[in-house]
This record gives sequence, structure tokens and C-alpha cells, in this order.
Amino acid sequence: MLLKDILYKVAIRKVYGQTQVPVSDLFIDSRHVQAGGCFIAIRGHQADGHAFINAAIEKGATIIVCEQMPERLTDTVTYVQVEDSANAAGLMAHLFFEEPSLSLKLVGVTGTNGKTTIATLLWKAFTAMGHTCGLISTVENRIGADVLDATHTTPDAISLNRLLRRMKDADCSHVFMECSSHAIHQQRIAGLQFTGAIFSNITHDHLDYHKTFDEYIRVKKSWFDALPATAFALSNADDKRGHVMLQNTAARKCYYSLKTLADVKGRILDNALTGLHLTVNDTEVFVKLIGEFNAYNLLAVYGAAVLLGKDKEEVLKVLSTLTGAEGRFDYIISTREHVVGIIDYAHTPDALLNVLATIKKLRKGPEQIITVVGCGGNRDKAKRPVMAEVACQHSDRIILTSDNPRNEDPAAILEEMQAGVNAACKRKCISIADRKEAIKTAVSLSGKEDIILVAGKGHEKYQEIGGVKYAFDDKKVLEEMFSLMEK
Repeated sequence: MLLKDILYKVAIRKVYGQTQVPVSDLFIDSRHVQAGGCFIAIRGHQADGHAFINAAIEKGATIIVCEQMPERLTDTVTYVQVEDSANAAGLMAHLFFEEPSLSLKLVGVTGTNGKTTIATLLWKAFTAMGHTCGLISTVENRIGADVLDATHTTPDAISLNRLLRRMKDADCSHVFMECSSHAIHQQRIAGLQFTGAIFSNITHDHLDYHKTFDEYIRVKKSWFDALPATAFALSNADDKRGHVMLQNTAARKCYYSLKTLADVKGRILDNALTGLHLTVNDTEVFVKLIGEFNAYNLLAVYGAAVLLGKDKEEVLKVLSTLTGAEGRFDYIISTREHVVGIIDYAHTPDALLNVLATIKKLRKGPEQIITVVGCGGNRDKAKRPVMAEVACQHSDRIILTSDNPRNEDPAAILEEMQAGVNAACKRKCISIADRKEAIKTAVSLSGKEDIILVAGKGHEKYQEIGGVKYAFDDKKVLEEMFSLMEK
């Protein structure tokens, strides 16, 4: 493909050299550049791609796309100065991979909580209804039955379009993907044509990146603002910003709700460890998922499926057979003492509150709720005491521990969390930095039919300490401790 053929949608300031040159591939990481490639210099959150232009040329790049021209230009290289390199990367990648989203029914999901479950349930539902589907999520990426590891909630623009092209070539009809606020802000989804967009909810998260809650909201809303009239926009009417998200969109607006009138209206009839019994637009259905938050997720899935043209009864029938996403209210029960262990990705105060509120509703009698929770390093510090406060208010015993400390001192993170533990709660709260030891302690404190929540990491199979990732799986550790308890 020639450079001129992938530039026509990009806001260009200046060109030095020829645009009638072939492009072998696109790169945003200079270490991966190959001969004849186009290197796009993006100003990132941690590094500026402009600092690596010379390194990219040394690796064989013959085209440089940048916001600021280098002081010295190489005659054998074409330089394209653009208004916004991140936006250019998305637009160019979509064209380079022959606009894969135009051949797919692409549905994105954004919100603080529920993205993974909604996207995964949509993939499972449409697969069960006979479609070959793609999934792009925090837990995994899927092309039909093939599973690919996921490194980011939403991949970078080039990787994303390359993946969508693979899905198109595999004859996928639908693709369901998470759209994180980072991805929207960094324009990783620029150029994509969405068939639909779903908003789940918005709560306190990622303020280390977005700085203010208003900015966090604005970023998510900007995606809905950009949707075409041909798309649908489905939003949670019970979230106080559910209507705000859609107020400026040209897309067809639809809402789902448990508490107010909406296009998709649900009502919980029974909520137990065996599943949810609910009505969806006055039709009863029993599903295997648990908790009010999953009722919302299911309403979003049902609404999206109907908007995508599926028969309502068929959708409900399929939903009744589905299980949730890995690490999302994932539970095991010990053989002898019947202690319930719940593993959940809840890593925000609101998500933790939702899970604990669900557990309290499921509790039949005097069972203890024992919560093991931590906070990630090098992330939003403001939520640390709030996470501890939520755990204390809704648990009988609390063990504060490490999540992914990354490059921070685990003890310092725990100290910041402890600021949310009031005097009345101190007697029931302990801190154990070693996560495995914390889970072991929770099991040792448990009695018959008690409930242990291990929150924060969910599906993750590692723990990042000092910048190094070590193998660690909350569910496997909990299973190991349960088996020791049974001996």
C-alpha cells in the first residue's frame, strides 16, 4: 500500500519527501521497526515517540509521521508532520488494514465496571446463536474459538486494527470489545466504525491518569458524541450520568434499567447463590449469574442483542445458559466446611461496594464476611482509604494486603489504606503485605459457611512487585488453602 492511500483522512501540516512510497507496515514502537516501515511518533503518558525517531530510521523506517519535525532530516526518508500523531495512527491503521470495522458489526462497551462481563456475555451469546465472533477484553481476546492473550483492555491502534483484520479474515460477523477511558483518550479507537456502543456506569477510577472526575466523564462521553446516526447507543438509565452520556450523540438512543421506565426494564425476583430469577420487559428468566450488578450486565446484553436484530425470546433462552467472565464473582465452595470463596476483579470503591452488597443479600444467617483487599501501586492514591473504608463497613473481618505494588513500597500503600479504617473498625482489620499469606489467614479465620471475598485481581495470573511480574492466581491460591483446610 502507498503512503498517500493511508493519509487522506489525516490532518497534515507539512510533508517532506514523497508520498508515492510503499509502506511495509506501521509501528509506534521503534524497537519493532522493520525495513520500509512507517514509524508514528506519539507523545505517550510515559514516553515521547519523537525521542526515538532516529532509532526508528536506523532500524529501517523510510517514513516518519510526527507532530514536530526533527532538526535534521534524512533525504531518503519521507516526513509527515500532522496535527495529532495518536489520531493519525488510528486513521492510518484503519486504512492500512483495509477498514476492517466496516465489514464487522463492531460493538464497544465502556464504563468503570461491567465492561468485561458485558463484552464476554455478548460474545458467548452470539456464539451460541450460531455466529463466528471476535472478543477484545481485559481477560482475553478471541477470534471464533481461538484464544489470544490480552495485554491491554484495549490494544494500541495498530494492534487493534491488525486484530480486527484477522477477525474479518476469519469471517467473524460480530466483534465485542471493551473501550477503556485510556483507549478513548489516547485515540486507539480513532477511525473505527462502531455499530453500537454501551455505557454501563461511571464511578471513581483512573484519576491518576485523568486527574479530575469531570475529565474522566468527558473522555467517555466524547466517544458517544462521535457515533454516527447509523449506530445505536445503549445506556444505563439508573446511573446518574446515564442520560448525560447520550445527550449529544447522533446515534439511536436506548436505555436499560432496574429502577425506572426504560426500553429494557428488568426486575429481580430472587437473588441467590444458585443464580438470578428476574423479569426482562415482563418476561421471566432464570440465569446462572449472581447479584444486582450482573442483572444490569444482563440487561445491557439483552438490549444490545435485540438492537442487533435478534429475536427477544431467543436471546432470553440463550442468556439463561450463560456463565460469567473469569474472575468476575467467580466462586468456589470448600468440601467439608462449605466456606464460600469469591474471587472478583473489584478494584474501585464502587465495584467493591457492589460485590459486598451482593454478598450481604446472599447471606442467609450469621455467616462471617471476610474480605481480602489491596490497592495497586503507581495508580490513583485517592481511592486507597476509600477502598479500606468500604471493606470495613460491609465486612466482619478485613485483611488489607498487596494487589500489584508495582514500583511502590507495599507497606506504604497499606498505610494509606489504613487511613480509611476508623477506630471502631480497627479491632476487625489486620494488614498482611504478602497476598498469599493474607488469603491463608482469611481461610484460617473462617468457620462453617462463612464467605471469603478476595478482591482486586480477579482473572489476573500474576502479581507485579518491583516492576517484575510473578506468577500468582487468587483462585488457585484459595483452592490450595481450602484443600489444606479439609485435611
